[in-house]
Amino acid sequence: MISDLVKKYDPQNQFEVLKKSYTQIEFAWNNPVDLSSIDIGGIQNIVISGLGGSAISGDLLVNYLRDELAYPLSVNRGYSLPKFASEKTLVIISSYSGNTEETIEVLLDAINKKSIIVCLTTGGKIGRIAEENKLPVVKLQTGFQPRYALGLSFFSLLKVFQALELINDQNSNVSIILDHWKKKGEEYSQDNSNPLKLAESLLGFIPLIYSVAGYTDSVGNRFKCQLNENSKIHAFHNVYSELNHNEIVGWESQDNSRLAAKLVTILDDTYHPQVNKRIDFTTRIVGASGVGNIPLSGEFDSFALRLLELIYLVDWISYYLAIIRGKDPSEIDNIVKLKEYLS
Repeated sequence: MISDLVKKYDPQNQFEVLKKSYTQIEFAWNNPVDLSSIDIGGIQNIVISGLGGSAISGDLLVNYLRDELAYPLSVNRGYSLPKFASEKTLVIISSYSGNTEETIEVLLDAINKKSIIVCLTTGGKIGRIAEENKLPVVKLQTGFQPRYALGLSFFSLLKVFQALELINDQNSNVSIILDHWKKKGEEYSQDNSNPLKLAESLLGFIPLIYSVAGYTDSVGNRFKCQLNENSKIHAFHNVYSELNHNEIVGWESQDNSRLAAKLVTILDDTYHPQVNKRIDFTTRIVGASGVGNIPLSGEFDSFALRLLELIYLVDWISYYLAIIRGKDPSEIDNIVKLKEYLS
């Protein structure tokens, strides 16, 4: 019974957090947001700055809005803003804890550059700096580990973009995906669920995740990071078509009996026909090296909804791989040790 493994290896009950992830959508979308002080008339570009799960929500938004947003949008993971950032840049500071070292530095940089700033956080130092400088803050719900708060981070970001009228109304999409996550939360939490079976198929293998740049790379990177943190395994991610210009050559002499890898391919109907050919060819040569392939794809008619469908699925896979390996999906010991070392 999966419930026995949950009780044994998940003392913080992230199982229940995952199952009820739809409540994060409800909170984020119903959370009052006052951005009346912001004038977007002069905005030339947008930068979302954050690390970890906070940055992944930005990556997901870049993919989600690929066919809608009329402004250049980038995700920044450093200690400072890119050189182009100015008073005409909308800078969204995203830090669940409010104490992310790099993001605090970026906030100070944005203030110095007189950029247009919105902060998404539960509080912390970023909350205090925002209050001192009278910056608008979208308060996130407390009580989660940052990587288990993707629903809060992403849908709060999406609401900011809607509130600023940078995009079309998203209420329909939000309603659909909320119902989907609620339904799948019940389905995925049962014995013999699809994500559990997929996790079992990855047991003992190093996942090599291939997605497509500009379309599903946020899903691929999220899956890789969740496998690292939740499942406590190495996993690697690359994107088409870039991997066809370098990584593909590595398969010419690969002996999978020594690598013990398994390919995970993120598929979608919107890919360019030539990209689909590249995926087909690459999957065949990887298979010839003895490496199996797990294709993942969404079922919704809408590309944007398929992204959110897949993100939820891969989170469950990484969770199940953790507990069937006998690992606590909450613990991140090396990250804690690094923070202590840096302090």
